[in-house]
Amino acid sequence: MQNSLNTRSMIFTLYGDYIRHYGSEIWIGSLIRLLEEFGHNEQAVRAAISRMNKQGWIAARKQGNKSYYYLTDRGKKRIEEAAKRIFKVQQEPWNGEWLMFTYTIPEDKRSIRDELRKELVWSGFGLLANSFWISPNQADEQIKLMIDKYAIEDYVHSFTAVYNGPNENEKLVSECWDLNDINEKYNSFIVAYSQKYVIDKNKIEKGEMTDGECFVERTKLVHEYRKFLFIDPGLPQELLPSEWLGDHAASLFSDYYRALAGPASRFFESIYSDGNELTKNSKYDVLNHPLIQENR
Repeated sequence: MQNSLNTRSMIFTLYGDYIRHYGSEIWIGSLIRLLEEFGHNEQAVRAAISRMNKQGWIAARKQGNKSYYYLTDRGKKRIEEAAKRIFKVQQEPWNGEWLMFTYTIPEDKRSIRDELRKELVWSGFGLLANSFWISPNQADEQIKLMIDKYAIEDYVHSFTAVYNGPNENEKLVSECWDLNDINEKYNSFIVAYSQKYVIDKNKIEKGEMTDGECFVERTKLVHEYRKFLFIDPGLPQELLPSEWLGDHAASLFSDYYRALAGPASRFFESIYSDGNELTKNSKYDVLNHPLIQENR
């Protein structure tokens, strides 16, 4: 089961960083071949893709004797949101307001309550009190999607407010999120990838790293970095500690990503073109990703 979950998570990474730029669809044979580079076998890939299909992230279509899997609207929305957070779109200055979300969901809908908690954490909300969540970010669209998805409009309330004390906004932050723990995880990422970046960049410049190796390292890099989506709420600068390592990690990620991007895409296209129509989004430039923030 654990291997299946790992495979599923890696498939999400491939859809988010590659496949969505090529029509959001891929032949299962190509997906199996790509996952072989990471040691995932055909059985694990088919089991994971079947689970994603049942969960509504992807849908299938047949062409002759070939099965193709494409992102559903739900899958596209989730991946677009994740991409914006991974590649650190410049945030607007904080307006000082908090988005608050509270619910009273009946016991017979307990499973919805559990799923809702996961969605709120993923969307950057923090739990201030029982069933009472807050976020300093503009997440009205995420709230609307969750209400529609679970049909819970009769059980929830959402509003914006300004904190009037008696403490500072930082007190709210400390009660909702453990920023020290998140900072330590960013530090671990920086320690692990700083040296790898220098070594791999040097190998690429000397022609000592294959396109396939670059594909594996770029995918692993994104796969590891996207884990911060589940722990970092993406707070505005005004609410972060002075020695915040998130920006340093984002800069390292962007530099390493760019070094691996070209060769990795060549490898992906070499596999993808065998069994799929190679139609790339004309606005997609892997060497100048529009979502990577230049100045931090």
